[in-house]
Amino acid sequence: MDKLPTPEILAAIAEDLGDWRRTAQPIVARYRVTGIAEAAAFVSEVADAARAADREPEVRLGPGFAEVSLCTTGPTGARWVTRQDLRLAATVSEVARKHALTAVPREIAQLELGLDASDFAALGPFWSALLTGSPDHVVRDDVMDPANRVPNVWFQHTEAHTPPRQRWHPDLWLAPEEAAPRIEAALAAGGVLVDDTYAPMFTVLADPEGNRVCVCTAQGRD
Repeated sequence: MDKLPTPEILAAIAEDLGDWRRTAQPIVARYRVTGIAEAAAFVSEVADAARAADREPEVRLGPGFAEVSLCTTGPTGARWVTRQDLRLAATVSEVARKHALTAVPREIAQLELGLDASDFAALGPFWSALLTGSPDHVVRDDVMDPANRVPNVWFQHTEAHTPPRQRWHPDLWLAPEEAAPRIEAALAAGGVLVDDTYAPMFTVLADPEGNRVCVCTAQGRD
């Protein structure tokens, strides 16, 4: 299936898919619901639409929200967004409007973990086996759990070095309109701005002890 570049996905969101935001792999929409009955009615129609489109969205329900994630998974486990996913996203938005649900895109988030690694081939199978139960869920330089139970882990090449240099860092993916307020809140809470050269694609922050984190958005990516 056709893998769409990020600029095309962002253009579709800006033009027709205002409920949705692009995260690291999927596009995601999140809605307010008044209770489980309303959520179930919404999800039932989404399931019918997905079945007709031969798609398998991930749906999450919790107190006061229903969230739908869309992407295509290839035979190796790699994930990307296609035109079929965009078409289903438009249908999901129509279903949400029918049920008078309010979209809350600023609440969308995805957490990934980055690990400095000088020998990815040696580390990847270990982390795949530990996190997913099988060493076979390595996708290029990432570990991706097929069931999405744990955050993705991606490996950043580095020269071999000895600890205690920080090797793990979180990547927090947010809706573009939420990134700046979240960064401001973190800085006001004692954080330090390390590097915003590539903002809004990613901004590097550190906590008061120097532990780093990247705040990421889809803007500026290929």
